Amino acid sequence: MFGLTRARSVTAVLATTAAAATALLAAPSASAAPQPIVGGTTTTTSAYPFVMQITDASQNQFCGGTLVSPTKVVTAAHCMVGETTRSVRVVGGRTYLNGTNGTVAQVSRIWVNPGYTDATNGDDVAVLTLSKSMPYTPAKYVSSSDTSVYAAGTTARVLGWGTTRESGSSSNQLRTATVPVVSDSSCRTSYGSDYVASDMVCAGYTSGGVDTCQGDSGGPLLIGGVLAGITSWGEGCARAGYPGVYSRLTTFSDLVTAQVTS
Repeated sequence: MFGLTRARSVTAVLATTAAAATALLAAPSASAAPQPIVGGTTTTTSAYPFVMQITDASQNQFCGGTLVSPTKVVTAAHCMVGETTRSVRVVGGRTYLNGTNGTVAQVSRIWVNPGYTDATNGDDVAVLTLSKSMPYTPAKYVSSSDTSVYAAGTTARVLGWGTTRESGSSSNQLRTATVPVVSDSSCRTSYGSDYVASDMVCAGYTSGGVDTCQGDSGGPLLIGGVLAGITSWGEGCARAGYPGVYSRLTTFSDLVTAQVTS
């Protein structure tokens, strides 16, 4: 099973040539027809002030993140592969990718889960320490004891600026959608041994059609308004039988807290 991480869009502003796009993301197979992400709507950072853009030094967005304290942002480990504190910025309060408002912060420290090797192996969590405080309300996040939040069928909310089609372009405006949590057994049926139940949780519809996609990686999976997962990977985007895969934050909550309080 080949899972695509959801970090950078094939058509993101960073991918200015076909060669760059290939380096950033393996394209879906030719037989996989692009499917629109239906059921999602545009929203604003006023409605979700804790949703952050993670960008390069020129403020080109390539991942999402969640503000959990004024100076700490939770994102996916795979978003930080090859990055340094000099190459990354975090932008808060900016609904549109082409906007100039909001707050831009440099990153003073990048913590990547030491167990991380690849998104399909789990441990896909990172915490960024910002060089200045963000003036936005942080999100609450689950504790290690909140495992019941992942009950199958529970409604979850996802957010991001990612592509709205599997081979499409990024959304200029922040978007959101709701998807149901999928049972471990169903997710294992979809992904086999690539699904690590201790580290991951799936969310999506059996028929597909609603999902996160490239560019959404690192962004939040909210359950009951609380950060419960991190957008990680999946087979394509919104494909029937292949729900999105998210880092199971209860597993990593204590590690995150250690970084937030350090």
